[in-house]
Amino acid sequence: MRRLVLLSGVLIVSACLLSAAKTNLPLAAYEASPQFAEGVFRNPVPKPADGLFKTLGIVWNVLLNKPADATPKAAPPVLALTRAGLEAAPDRSLFRLGHSTMLIKLRGGFWITDPVFAERASPVQWMGPKRFHAPPIALEDLPPLRGVILSHDHYDHLDRDTVMQLAKTADVFLTPLGVGDRLVAWGVAPEKVRQFDWWQGTSIDGVQFTATPAQHFSGRGLFDGNRTLWASWTIIDAAHDNAAELRVFFSGDTGYFDGFKEIGRRFGPFDVTLMETGAYDPQWPYVHMQPEQTVQAHQDLRGRWLLPVHNGTFDLALHGWTEPFERVSALSAQRGIALATPRMGERLDLSAPRAATPWWRETQDAGVAQAYDGGTSR
Repeated sequence: MRRLVLLSGVLIVSACLLSAAKTNLPLAAYEASPQFAEGVFRNPVPKPADGLFKTLGIVWNVLLNKPADATPKAAPPVLALTRAGLEAAPDRSLFRLGHSTMLIKLRGGFWITDPVFAERASPVQWMGPKRFHAPPIALEDLPPLRGVILSHDHYDHLDRDTVMQLAKTADVFLTPLGVGDRLVAWGVAPEKVRQFDWWQGTSIDGVQFTATPAQHFSGRGLFDGNRTLWASWTIIDAAHDNAAELRVFFSGDTGYFDGFKEIGRRFGPFDVTLMETGAYDPQWPYVHMQPEQTVQAHQDLRGRWLLPVHNGTFDLALHGWTEPFERVSALSAQRGIALATPRMGERLDLSAPRAATPWWRETQDAGVAQAYDGGTSR
């Protein structure tokens, strides 16, 4: 069995090599970025060197030492969405589709973050981390999108097949530097792609989108590491039609760093923060946050409601699949933080979020998709 698992790891690495070889990025175009030096993007504080033995140890543990509860015994409950229900939903609705994929309705248009509809978060679909649950709506049933918001180019955040399908109807793709060039190399129309350095952004339909710092890394193969930038995003919907201003933060993937305080100072307070809470481990503290750090980052941002994401869909770490929910729930209760944990497919009103039941503990209805039409199950 161990030989089979190790062989699988070798095959995935080989697929990464082939995938990365398909795209040549125009590195000279990034030289003006303060984050770019010597051919790669960098975090303000350099990542400590792991060393060969630590790296091999991490790979060994990920491949062979998974806990028994790393994946659920049955698919988590999903509230099925319909296109008609989405179109009828009010503005400032958020639907969690899985992992870090959120569908948000603003000014009558739909925006999606880090869309991944693939069965596996992997360069190949016959091997790699497999979804715990089906998406609440099929990719082809989504309404046309006003835009796609991307945080970085890792496989669990940027799925090529999903992007190419969305490119047929989406108006615009907002990306960090380099990720946009990757999309264009894949065949996305250049006029649809807008890419930004940290603290840069654009206003579309009265909504301000700004790429903000994150502490992470990038790459889709062994030889293209950090050739594209990673980012978090602030989304500010200005007051209009008797609706107050709305401020939302999307963390993407990140370790904990001082940048959260600066983002909070410039753009906070935030009504809702969509914060990475999952795929963490003491072996890689620099690039993913422990739940205690997630909560602290939310407070640094001066957030009101915390919505933990990057969990509940893929097995990407060495913790139990429900652990992120349990830990962030306990910490939020201790610190008096309002926590929103909608089911996959459940509508969350960004203007007036509400606490949800601990759905991850449910077992009797696990794996049963319920019809869902814009806010009411049937």
